[in-house]
Amino acid sequence: MHNNYYFLCQLSDALRAQLKGCVISECFSQSKDELVVRFETTGNSFYIKASLEASFAALSFPVNFQRARKNSVDLFADLIGLHVTGVRQFNNERSFAIQLTEDTSLLFKMHGNRANVLVLKNDIVISLFKNSIATDRTLVPDSLDRTIDWSQEAFLQHRQNPGSLYVTFGKLVWQYLNAQSFATQPVEEQWLRILSVRQALETPEFYVTLINNVPVLSLLSTGNILLETQDPLRAANEFYARFTQNQALHQERSAALSGLRNRLTASQAYYDKNFARLAELEQDNNYKSWADLIMANLHAITTGSLQVTVDNFYNNNQPISIKLRKDLSPQKNAELYYRKAKNQHIEIRRLQELLQSKEQEIQKLNEQITAFTDAENLKQIRSMAGTLSPSTPKSKADTLLPYHEFEYHGYRIWVGRNAQSNDVLTFKHGYKEDLWLHAKDVAGSHVLIKYQAGKKFPKDVINRAAELAAYNSKRKTETLCPVIVTPRKFVRKRKGDPAGAVVIDREDVVMVVPKLSEPR
Repeated sequence: MHNNYYFLCQLSDALRAQLKGCVISECFSQSKDELVVRFETTGNSFYIKASLEASFAALSFPVNFQRARKNSVDLFADLIGLHVTGVRQFNNERSFAIQLTEDTSLLFKMHGNRANVLVLKNDIVISLFKNSIATDRTLVPDSLDRTIDWSQEAFLQHRQNPGSLYVTFGKLVWQYLNAQSFATQPVEEQWLRILSVRQALETPEFYVTLINNVPVLSLLSTGNILLETQDPLRAANEFYARFTQNQALHQERSAALSGLRNRLTASQAYYDKNFARLAELEQDNNYKSWADLIMANLHAITTGSLQVTVDNFYNNNQPISIKLRKDLSPQKNAELYYRKAKNQHIEIRRLQELLQSKEQEIQKLNEQITAFTDAENLKQIRSMAGTLSPSTPKSKADTLLPYHEFEYHGYRIWVGRNAQSNDVLTFKHGYKEDLWLHAKDVAGSHVLIKYQAGKKFPKDVINRAAELAAYNSKRKTETLCPVIVTPRKFVRKRKGDPAGAVVIDREDVVMVVPKLSEPR
């Protein structure tokens, strides 16, 4: 009810007493939806702050107001130096005007998402605070006054929809009446209720109260009352402070919860995917059994064969066909399957570790979501938000380069930012002696290990660069990733190839776990 007609009536009376004879010394704005008017009184300055956001329009009266040195603009220059002669409250309307000398007035139209402040000269609009509300340019002050028929006859005619007659009551008043079973009461009792509520609204106490955990300024005793006062200025200030604090609490809580829930969804999806992968691997021991079967039948396998069929002693000697690489001997084919079985075992162990870590992460995220949901004040929200992982700001120099730089054991490792940057990195910043890496068979960043004269690339440096290549690829969520390693001189680009696409003339492959560390 902070913009309700009955509250503005009381507010107009208070302003009339407060501002009589004062002079306007400043009108300025520090944001597109906020206007501050400063009045000079015989004592201290008096401020009116009009907050006119589409989602929330309200007036407050700060005791002191420190104007910012920057991002502040003077407005309504015609008002500076004019004296207040009175305050006009428009009848049955959510608007009032501060009347000034030289037939000028400052009109506050508190119409929800169309709230505005207008300057009028001889009752003609000459300036608007929100120029986007074009219809306000032709507003005629006298047209704001409205008449309501308070007779019992009028009530009886509108009994089925009394809200269409008593438009000044507003939603909160009707909620108050409906909570007292107004709709089911006899007509005589309803009429008495209307008269009683009207009398309370015209000679009110002011309440700042919580309704559904939202601060509300009420002229009726309802909700969880936080403040009761007879001073409309104090009530407006207390309501504004609590509402904006509640709004900030809600916005910051929502932002934190949104981020945490997104992370929880991603973590749960990652967990489910890898849990399914682990179950699949734990049931699959084909590589080792194939290797054993090949070793048991070496005498029957000819080098160059693409496939062999043998009796499977692991399955009641049922025949089984095993694929072979024709360029490998039977024993080398067995060694290949044993190596795959070993990698599979490594992957299973790694998956188990990842799932355990991810379970802990999911539990922590759920605990953080509960903590943010249960937080009772803004201080708690901001304190907890400060413990969340912040994003690392990028330096200006970093954003100009086509790569991120890492350092490992004295070697510089460069990781391309995107497809276009990959080409620039490889063919403009790379030299033939550099070592080039890329996740095999998927899209990802080009990676270079910068060559150091007279030195061979250490194996641990190659593995570290391979981890980065794996992490910056479509395989980043996999437990093991094959990565191509080759000197830069064996990487070329064909005419017409899309950004990032290259041809590798010679390659080695290493298997690594995708892993990231912070850039230097």
